Amino acid sequence: MARSRSPLRICFSPLAVSPHNFCGLRFIRSARRGNLASLGHGTLGYTRKYMSVCEGKNILLLKPRGFCAGVVRAIDIVRLALETFGPPIYVRKEIVHNRFVVEELSAKGAVFVEEVDEVPDGQMVIYSAHGVAPEVREASKRRQLRVLDATCPLVTKVHVEAVRFAKEGYSLILIGHRDHDEVIGTLGEAPAVTQVVGSVDDVDETAGIISALRKKFPLIKGPAAHDICYATQNRQTAVKDVAAESDLLLVVGSTNSSNSNRLVEVARKLGTSAHLIENCQSIKPEWLNGVRTLALTAGASAPECLVEEVVAYLATQGFTDVREVEVMPENVRFGLPPELVEAIGGADMVEAEA
Repeated sequence: MARSRSPLRICFSPLAVSPHNFCGLRFIRSARRGNLASLGHGTLGYTRKYMSVCEGKNILLLKPRGFCAGVVRAIDIVRLALETFGPPIYVRKEIVHNRFVVEELSAKGAVFVEEVDEVPDGQMVIYSAHGVAPEVREASKRRQLRVLDATCPLVTKVHVEAVRFAKEGYSLILIGHRDHDEVIGTLGEAPAVTQVVGSVDDVDETAGIISALRKKFPLIKGPAAHDICYATQNRQTAVKDVAAESDLLLVVGSTNSSNSNRLVEVARKLGTSAHLIENCQSIKPEWLNGVRTLALTAGASAPECLVEEVVAYLATQGFTDVREVEVMPENVRFGLPPELVEAIGGADMVEAEA
């Protein structure tokens, strides 16, 4: 544990920020701008403003929900790399923590590996949205791999801060799950001076840890508010907003999605029954017994099409009144890696010449 006399800095793992329809995305090239815009389709016409709950069975569809900006960017990078360079494209770890997304990208030619040692020399590898430790980058250089970095910019910001404060002589306290990919990557930036604390990423519980640390180390420096992942905060805030008036909360997300699991925990701590579901087939009929108002959301790596399927299934169970509850808007967008934008622009020029 860091000594009390050492300067301390708190870092966060910004556990994965605008709903984005992944299923059936079309990509539109903009020759003028040299970039790509993704267009979702098939979204349901939800009521935009929640006014009151009807007497029948109701769904409160929380917003924001689903894909965050970092997840959108990471998935776009893989799909555009496949389109521009052709398969196979190797991806270290799951690009995001969602089984549906990984399986769909695998079907298109993405090859998911645990470590870069599994990638043939000279091939292209994409780092996942959760980031990597410096040793992974070094291993890629030794293998002469062509790298596309899909690390969420918010995660990269934490890495940069960890390096900077370590160089300034601080001991670092990193709050997060020790075995989570984001924490592993951040820890790798300054392992000698970093101590991982806690096994939670619930916003309220993290605040409790910070409060305890400030009491023990009065001179400790904490992160600015914008260092904490906005998607994690916003989705938890939305759950808190409707928990009291909901009989049940369903969270669409994979079991290895940390932020999805936290949404379930937040609701349960407020006394609302809650379950994590991969898709509509995960819903147990007995969960719906006696439920009149059901809140529905999705973790930051879950595609909107899975939410739509859940809404369609619930309609067959009598939940026909769907109200979208927007707690706050999300308008964050992250740009693509410059090397990918350049490659796409070059491909456009070749096509134009042909």
